[in-house]
Amino acid sequence: MKQYNIILIKLVFLSIFMLSSFSIFAQNANKAEALLKEVSAKIKAYKNMSIDFKYALVNQSENINQETRGTVVIEGEKYVLNIMGATRIFDGKTLYTISPDDEEVTVSSSDAENEGTITPNKMLSFYTDGYTYTMDIVQNVLGRKIQYVKLTPIDSKSEISHVLLGIDANTKHIYNLIEVGKNSTRTTLTFNSFKTDESLSKNLFAFDKVKYKDYYINKID
Repeated sequence: MKQYNIILIKLVFLSIFMLSSFSIFAQNANKAEALLKEVSAKIKAYKNMSIDFKYALVNQSENINQETRGTVVIEGEKYVLNIMGATRIFDGKTLYTISPDDEEVTVSSSDAENEGTITPNKMLSFYTDGYTYTMDIVQNVLGRKIQYVKLTPIDSKSEISHVLLGIDANTKHIYNLIEVGKNSTRTTLTFNSFKTDESLSKNLFAFDKVKYKDYYINKID
């Protein structure tokens, strides 16, 4: 009888622990979701954004360690991306990829869902769908409090293990994005500067074919 009581007590404490853990997890997820909604609402309120960023790709097993910098200007669905010597201009309907080294312009339609990639106009809002959220660590980066949120893909077949989204606790701007693949590839996107609501040229997102009259125009769709 005494042994039965001990087992019963253990079960009761285990049940309480499990309920407490579930409650903490639920609160954690709710906090993470609330923070992401706050970040998303702030980003959507901006008319445009100009970002200077650093991109790093590391896979130790494949001995890959790449790093580069780039800039992107975003206004709604439109964007101009400069990275690795190439320029990508999306005017909302057509994507122009300009390669000075090849003297070639590739013209195509852009469909992020079909490509399965995070395009510049989605990189600050991709997390709003397809992930579960939990609060992660807090780091001090040069005096800035960076709160990380861990995103786990709902799709078990995703090649992504998880994503860590670093958010400046003061400005509610995204500081960096760390994507960890199931193949151990680690991709990090760090925003070095973040400017908003600037006065942009009316022709910024328009492709001027006169500038590239000597380039080969490659229309792929």
